Amino acid sequence: MRIRELHERLPAALREAVDEFGRHLAVVEGRSEHTVRAYVGDVVSLLDHAAFEGRATVAELDITVLRGWLAARMGSGAARSSQARRAAAARAFTGWAHRTGRSPEDPGAQLASPHAHRSLPTVLRADQAASLMAAARPASGPSNEQAAGPTPRPKNEQAAGPAGGPKGARDDSAPGEAATAGDTRERETPRSAGPGSDRQDGVAREARTRMDDACEDGTREGETPGGDGLAIRDRAVLELLYATGVRVSELCALNRADVDHARQVVRVFGKGAKERAVPFGHPARRALDDWLRLGRPELANRSSRDALFLGARGGRLQATVVRRIVANAARAAGLPHTSPHDLRHSAATHLLDGGADLRAVQELLGHSSLASTQIYTHVSTERLRAAFKQAHPRA
Repeated sequence: MRIRELHERLPAALREAVDEFGRHLAVVEGRSEHTVRAYVGDVVSLLDHAAFEGRATVAELDITVLRGWLAARMGSGAARSSQARRAAAARAFTGWAHRTGRSPEDPGAQLASPHAHRSLPTVLRADQAASLMAAARPASGPSNEQAAGPTPRPKNEQAAGPAGGPKGARDDSAPGEAATAGDTRERETPRSAGPGSDRQDGVAREARTRMDDACEDGTREGETPGGDGLAIRDRAVLELLYATGVRVSELCALNRADVDHARQVVRVFGKGAKERAVPFGHPARRALDDWLRLGRPELANRSSRDALFLGARGGRLQATVVRRIVANAARAAGLPHTSPHDLRHSAATHLLDGGADLRAVQELLGHSSLASTQIYTHVSTERLRAAFKQAHPRA
């Protein structure tokens, strides 16, 4: 049964509580739309189970109900990552209910959840990334918004097969994407990433140099890419995704004013509305310049005057179209299915492979915890081990 139907059949007190919880997540905590949708869906499922057990108010929830709900979900074949997210949603809800006086206790504080298995992310090789950058849709082909049939979105935004690295789970749940067990309220004080930050300037210079080396694809200064506005846009989207490692939702939310062309830095608003400045290299700068000068004027309308990237009808570019752009470029380049998040993984890994500091990569990606960034050191180690086994005569 769909979540909306479950929501409508809840007792009035439970329905009102989950609605207030959703507003709290969106307005007070500033969670992303997708995170709110995922958490609210989990809580609706929990409260439906509670109602079935004869509980009509939030105050009647206890640890037995919570564990019974999780056990029922596990019995239906839920993955460990899904169970971990559900437990996180339940703890967030009962904690909120206790703080707001809706429940005398917080039963979720006693709720344990399985740790989601964390395998290594899919990563392109540097030459594969360069091929992808060069494979934007040609002018004569159909646009990525007009291509026949939607590009299927693999579970957790992962590639269907290896592309220079092992298949794995995502490192974080981006705004606009499903929440994971680790999607808890950020606890660290964000570092300053403003345009005037000396550290950020140093990170920007280092990252620009490394990404220029990694993604230079032969386009020369002053050249204009062929094709119409959509082809120029697709190229700029690919270049900026790989150059910056931003999440797909962060890319779609960019405005023209967020791009500092002189310093080659883009201002990004990430999870928890945290702001950071992310550098980009010369290939991305040229692609952006071409898009703003030649492509965007073809598509712009009054309703989209602020958005950096536009769709075929002139509105703000949507994440589904970005996924299609990346998937179509990967297909044209002869690569396995690739997602925007795979480009994020690849950008981070290539920076570390080139000697970038782990803390600098953490800041560039917008991770609140260094643990999220450390997964890429494991990727580099695995790639080194694979090369050793393949090449060394005594491996």
